[in-house]
Amino acid sequence: MKKLITLILVLATFTCTTVEAQRYLTETFTEVTIERDIQYARNYTVLTVSDPMIGRPTSQNLLLNLYTPTGDTETDRPLVILFHTGNFLPQGLNGGVFGTVDDEPVVEVATRLAKLGYVVAVADYRQGWNPISPSQDTRINTLINASYRGIQDARSCVRFFRKDAIDGGNQYGICPERVTYWGIGTGGYISSAAAAIDSYEELAILPKFIDSLLVPMVIPSIHGDPFGTSYGFIPGAPAGFDTLSLPNHVGYDHEVQLTVNMGGAIGDTSWMDAGDPAYICYHVPDDPFAPYLEDILIVPTTGDLIVEVQGSYLMAKKANELGLNNTMRYTDFNDEFSASANAKNDGYEGLFPLLRPTWTNPLNPTGPELSEASPWDWWNDAFWSTQPHPSCGGVAPPTCSFDFIARLNNPDASETKGKTYIDSIMGYFAPRAYAQLNLWSPACATVNTDEVLTDADVSLMVSPNPSDADMLFTSNEENPMQSIELFDLSGRRIKTVTVNNTNYTLTRDYFQTGMYIAKVRFEKGVVAQKVIFK
Repeated sequence: MKKLITLILVLATFTCTTVEAQRYLTETFTEVTIERDIQYARNYTVLTVSDPMIGRPTSQNLLLNLYTPTGDTETDRPLVILFHTGNFLPQGLNGGVFGTVDDEPVVEVATRLAKLGYVVAVADYRQGWNPISPSQDTRINTLINASYRGIQDARSCVRFFRKDAIDGGNQYGICPERVTYWGIGTGGYISSAAAAIDSYEELAILPKFIDSLLVPMVIPSIHGDPFGTSYGFIPGAPAGFDTLSLPNHVGYDHEVQLTVNMGGAIGDTSWMDAGDPAYICYHVPDDPFAPYLEDILIVPTTGDLIVEVQGSYLMAKKANELGLNNTMRYTDFNDEFSASANAKNDGYEGLFPLLRPTWTNPLNPTGPELSEASPWDWWNDAFWSTQPHPSCGGVAPPTCSFDFIARLNNPDASETKGKTYIDSIMGYFAPRAYAQLNLWSPACATVNTDEVLTDADVSLMVSPNPSDADMLFTSNEENPMQSIELFDLSGRRIKTVTVNNTNYTLTRDYFQTGMYIAKVRFEKGVVAQKVIFK
């Protein structure tokens, strides 16, 4: 029988306190504590130089704001690292009203996650590229490198928390085995790529990341490795060998278990493989900037066509084909948000298409209709409606302002509308993260750190085994099973069920013929049992 996740079931299943029973599924905490400007790394930025290819970079402290549930006593909490949008340029200079860790939608998502019980790191990352160069090669090259630096920073941030959890006393109270990337807009490019890229070669072999002179746009000796663990130097720079990349927190793992994107895309789905985390993707199918399927990336700042990328539909499709989303795919989610997503995602678990209407362009009434990219957005109208937008040729606000231009692609933006969409985003995310990150288990332990039991310790029996149909798992009365996780021989978890009983029938369901490892958890440890479907 597939696991049915509803609040009623979860409350009935767990016997701990009310806080623990609802934690991670509903907002358990009412207040959130924010600790600002925590330095997670230091690296070199090109934002302060006029030509990022030959100028002299300067050192930048990379900071984050940490959101935690006020009054929480839990010390092994899942961590979400959240990246804002902004086109890799500072707010305003990027032509938009967003681009900081304090963007209204960013603060709202972080606050809601913390109220669910998560630790949330809203991380800034390096910005800077050359959008005004007359050379298309330079514009593309410098933007690709900006994205590369964002990926390095994302990995450095994960290692910062893992280092603290392992060797620093875990002052932030996280579980280092339950880490999620979450990107909004431009941040979605960072989260998707950082979750997938395993080597420099995955970039180097793609022609679209090689310029017109047949030179790779990213070179590790110059830009550092994609993990942020090596130095990178600009040969022949005016002051000698200026540094473009510093290693941060080398020796600690940067892998994550889940990645989420609200908009954005991935540089190439070929980066995704069977060892990657699960993907949850939110996307407006008619997004005019980041494609839902596959198209040329359009930079909102300049309108430039940059490079072909793949959007949320193809990311979710690949994640399902690779089995990355199997835990979520084979869990029954009985909620209105899942039903809404499943009605339009073509069966690709983890994909939530957000359908939005189109409308007439007030600046070009006879031209093509406009479409929306981010219905979760809202902003401070009082400020941005007074700021003249650089694209307006000197026309004064309010006739032409940042607010006016932003509303061309989100005409009915309001706090109410933005929060309503975030309601859906959180409603879809919470039960999936609960299943994917094993949040039903209070323990943060991995397979390697659990106390290993034998079959005889708990009288565990599996029959029939091998089986061509269902299997019955039983244990003795003194040792009821808490949960069963099933792994294929590549180590990929493909099913998780909560048991809390001395018997459980595992149905054949979708399992292919072959051997699997069942990790059966008990109060005092785990048993690893080989099972075979024939």
